[in-house]
Amino acid sequence: MWLKSFVVGSLLPVSVVIAAHAAGPFGSVNVGNWSGGAFSNDETGAFSHCAATAPYANGVILVVGQNAGGSWILSFASPSYRFKQGENAAIDVIFDGQEQARLFATANQTNMLSSVMPANVVRTFQKASLMVATSGRTVLNFDLTSAGPVIAALAHCVTKVKADGLSKAGDFTKVAAKPQAPDKQASPPASKPARAKSGTGFVVSASGHVVTNNHVINGCVGDIKGNLTGEAGMVLRVVSSDANNDLALLQAPSTTTFKDFARIRDRSIRSGDSVVAIGFPFHGLLTSDFTVTTGIVSSLSGMRNDSRFLQISAPVQPGNSGGPLFDTTGQIVGVVTGKLDGLRVAAATGNIPENINFAIKTGALRDFLDNSVVPYQTTEPKGELKGELKTTDIAGNARPYTMLISCNGTEQAEAKR
Repeated sequence: MWLKSFVVGSLLPVSVVIAAHAAGPFGSVNVGNWSGGAFSNDETGAFSHCAATAPYANGVILVVGQNAGGSWILSFASPSYRFKQGENAAIDVIFDGQEQARLFATANQTNMLSSVMPANVVRTFQKASLMVATSGRTVLNFDLTSAGPVIAALAHCVTKVKADGLSKAGDFTKVAAKPQAPDKQASPPASKPARAKSGTGFVVSASGHVVTNNHVINGCVGDIKGNLTGEAGMVLRVVSSDANNDLALLQAPSTTTFKDFARIRDRSIRSGDSVVAIGFPFHGLLTSDFTVTTGIVSSLSGMRNDSRFLQISAPVQPGNSGGPLFDTTGQIVGVVTGKLDGLRVAAATGNIPENINFAIKTGALRDFLDNSVVPYQTTEPKGELKGELKTTDIAGNARPYTMLISCNGTEQAEAKR
C-alpha cells in the first residue's frame, strides 16, 4: 500500500536503524490529515518504528516517525522528485516565522529526502502551526495544525508497542492523560494574564500578504487578527519574520482577496521630503479609526548612523508600529517602527527630545519580501508636484489595505528602536 511504501522508505537515513523491509501498519494513528501506525521488520518480525504521513496540496507528502531506538525522522516525498540514491541536501525549516533550523537530509529513494530531527526541532515541530521549508530555490509551506497530536500519538505508539507488543496494537491516537498528584502544601504559581497588544500593518499583494513589525507579533499568544476599518476581523498566519530588521510577514485567509494594496516607491527618498504616517496608535483609548500624521524626512539614517532607517518628524505613538509611511504621491517609502524614548533621553541629558521617530527604509523591506517570495509591486515616483496628492487622498487610498493588527501577548518588553 502507498502508506507502507512511503513510511518504510522514508525512515532509512544513515545511522538510524530501521528495517528496509517492513510490515504494517499495526494499529492506527489518525489525526487530521495524518495517518499511519506501527511497523515491523519483515525479516525478523520485530517492532521497527511508528510513523504517519500527510499529503499536501503542493504535491509533497510529509512523513514523520519515531523508531524503536527513540530517534525522530522527518521526510519529504513526492512522485515528481528525481534524486540519486544517497544524494544529500540541506533543508532550512522555519516554524511560525520564528524558530529556524537546518536539517541534513539523504535520498534513500529517488522520490524522497529523509532527515533525523534533533530533540529541540521535534519540540518546535510539535508546537508550530506553520513550517516553511527551503532547499535551494524551492520554498514550500506546510500547515502543522495537527502536528502536536501526531507527535504525541507516535510517541505513545512506540511506548505501547515496546511494552505490549504488536499483537496488542490499537488506536494510538487515544493518549491517556497522566493524573497529577495533588500537592496540598504548594499552591500553583500564579500565571501572568495575557495582555492585549496591537500595532499596524499593510497589505502588499493581491494574495493578502501583510507587512508589519516583528515586535508587533512577537510574544503573541493564540490568534493574530487583522482588521480593516469598519470590517470584520480576519485571522492572519505568520509566514516569516526578521527580528534583526524588525519586519514580519503575515498572510490573510485564502478566501480573502484584495483589489487594493500598497505600492513601494522604487527610488530613494531625500532628506526634507514630506511624508505621511498612518496607523492605529493607542487602540481602545483613542479613535477606532486609523490616524494620519504628517512631517518630513529629517535624516536618511537612524540611531548611531544606522542606514537601514529613516528619521522622520511625523508624530507616531505606540500602535503606529508596522504602519505604512507614504511620500506625497501615496507610495510606500518606509515602515514605521518606533520613536526615541523621551523619558530615557531626558533622564540622561536633561532635555526632552521632540519629533524623533524612525521608519525602516524600503531597501530592507524589499530584501525581506524578496527572501519571502512575495509578488509586491514597485512604482517610479512621478515628477515634482505633478503626481502629488492631498493628504486626505493618500489616507483615503490607504484605507482598503491598512490594518489594525492585534493579539493577546505575553508580558515582555517590546523592541525599542
